[in-house]
Amino acid sequence: MEGVISAEDRGHVQKQAEKAFEAPLVIPARAYGTTGPTARLRPMEIKRREPRPQDVQIEILYCGICHSDLHQAWNEWKNTVYPCVPGHEIIGRVVKAGRDVKKFKEGDIAGVGCLVDSDRTCPSCRAGLEQFCDNTPTFTYNGEDRVSGGITFGGYSQTIVVDESFVLRISRNLDYAAAAPLLCAGITTYSPMRRWKVGQGQKVGVVGLGGLGHMAVKFANAFGAHVALFTTSPNKTQDAMRLGAHEVIISKDPDEMHKHLNSFDFILDTVSAEHNLDAYLELLKRDGTMTLVGAPPTPSPVTGFSLIERRRQLTGSLIGGLPETQEMLDFCAERGIVCDIEMITMQQVNEAYERMLKSDVKYRFVIDLQLSAWS
Repeated sequence: MEGVISAEDRGHVQKQAEKAFEAPLVIPARAYGTTGPTARLRPMEIKRREPRPQDVQIEILYCGICHSDLHQAWNEWKNTVYPCVPGHEIIGRVVKAGRDVKKFKEGDIAGVGCLVDSDRTCPSCRAGLEQFCDNTPTFTYNGEDRVSGGITFGGYSQTIVVDESFVLRISRNLDYAAAAPLLCAGITTYSPMRRWKVGQGQKVGVVGLGGLGHMAVKFANAFGAHVALFTTSPNKTQDAMRLGAHEVIISKDPDEMHKHLNSFDFILDTVSAEHNLDAYLELLKRDGTMTLVGAPPTPSPVTGFSLIERRRQLTGSLIGGLPETQEMLDFCAERGIVCDIEMITMQQVNEAYERMLKSDVKYRFVIDLQLSAWS
């Protein structure tokens, strides 16, 4: 999920972005981006910095499409700086490694997720929680670039240059295309389950079966929990069971929901649309936890008694830091866990955005950059 730039800084960053976009290219790169909230994504040329001694330059092979890409491209969070090149689920091949780089060499397969920098000195960064950097992490796109100035550009492009500290190792045991969405959808669901110690003997609920929800089902199953999928669509039952759910609960059926009162240890809510949180909180046991990773556009009211009657907790979670993201990738390589994807070319990205709005994807679009044209 993307971070935000404060309103007071937006004008300053916009001017920097325009200047950087018009400046002579250091490393010219073809990309797909947008110049305004109502403009379609189209080919454009951007610049990448010449790699520093600690930098890795990556030829991008695959880039997943996150719903955050759509929010940011269309300025739905009211913080987008244009031109905007989305993409933060990146897997590619290292084509250049600076002289001080220790973890990567040319030819290695590497990944870049939602972050490309942070202050590295605050308590959150020192704890390996760069996503909570006290001085705002640098997000892979639409972030204020600490090195080059201006705004960062994402993975809908031919190449990217990133400090080695924010580059991740990708096992050759993984299907690279299907692993790309792990860099956001994967870590977004893995992190809260690890934080709240999901495991054997627990009853775990997942709300929604989309890009996040399908990964949550896979992880909860892999951790040994009894997994229930909440959905409003009975026709998702077969898919949910295939992905690892042990039961499916139709959330719009009050009788079905009532059967599960006070029975869940943990519920992960992946839904970004407005919905009733109380209906799920009431299903938690004493001291049970419900964690939000979806971000509905309007505030969601919660009845106090849903929390205080059984000392329940309502929490939120945002991706993961670099150490935990690497842990997640290694776990997936050991267990053979990847995303269910539909591959597209860059020329199909606008159509993919429209289909995402209709939930017409199972369960993540991934752009094949090798098959994409740039004009």
